[in-house]
This record gives sequence, C-alpha cells and structure tokens, in this order.
Amino acid sequence: MFLFEVVRYLDKAKVKYAIVGGYALALHGIVRATIDVDLVIQTSKPQLNALEKALKSIHLTSRIPVVADEIFEFREEYIKIKNLIAWSFVDYSDPSRVVDVLLTENLKSLKVQKITVSGQKISVASLNDLLRMKLSSSRPKDLLDIESIKVKLK
Repeated sequence: MFLFEVVRYLDKAKVKYAIVGGYALALHGIVRATIDVDLVIQTSKPQLNALEKALKSIHLTSRIPVVADEIFEFREEYIKIKNLIAWSFVDYSDPSRVVDVLLTENLKSLKVQKITVSGQKISVASLNDLLRMKLSSSRPKDLLDIESIKVKLK
C-alpha cells in the first residue's frame, strides 16, 4: 500500500511527520475515499531536505520547479503571494501516487498519535487537530468530514 511505503521511507529518513487529511480520518476509523497522502512535517531546512530526499527515493517528484531549500526560505511568500498551501509530489509513471505536504501547518502545533496498522506504526494528527484544520477550510468535502469527526469525538 502506498501509504505504508511513504511512511517507511519517511521513518527511514528520520522525517518527523503526521498524516492528515483522508488517510488520517481513515486511520481514526472515519472512512472517506482519498488517493493522496497528506502530511505535516516539522518546518525546518533539514526536515524539508530529508523529506524531499525520501520522496525522491520512491520516485516522487515535486509538481513545481522548487527544491526544499527554496520552500524553507520562501515558504511565507509562497503561502501569501502564490497561495501555495501544499508542496505536492507525484509519481509521473503512476499519477495515483501523490503526497501533499501542507505548508500552512507545523508539526510542533499538532498533537500526534501513533496508530499501528498491519504492524506498522504511523504518526497521525489527533482528531481535534484534524477538526481544527477542516474548520479552517471551506471545501465541500471538508464540511462532510467535520460532521464525521464531531460524531466520532462524542
């Protein structure tokens, strides 16, 4: 499974991360169809470089012509001026393999839980953090996710 491969390589590269988005919901028991792996990492130059190297090793390429050092240096500008919310990676030989790294969040601000699936520990953002993130979005699928998270938290 693609998620397990991503997690294995992030762990091998010592990238501190939390899965967010649809996969995080599924890991918490809220099923929603998704293809891409969304994650948040520690926003530091070494972590961004380790992430980029790990994703390249599984044949994922940045969708935009930037490298980790540029993301670190110009992150605020990319967010404010270019509305770049996520740094997206794709495997062009299999476009269903996509990882989106949220630039608007920092791992330090999230409560991370370890969830074990098929013997593999996966770092996942808490339901409360997922709810907060979904509340800041206005996409229709996020509105549905918000209701599902609220039910799960009861």
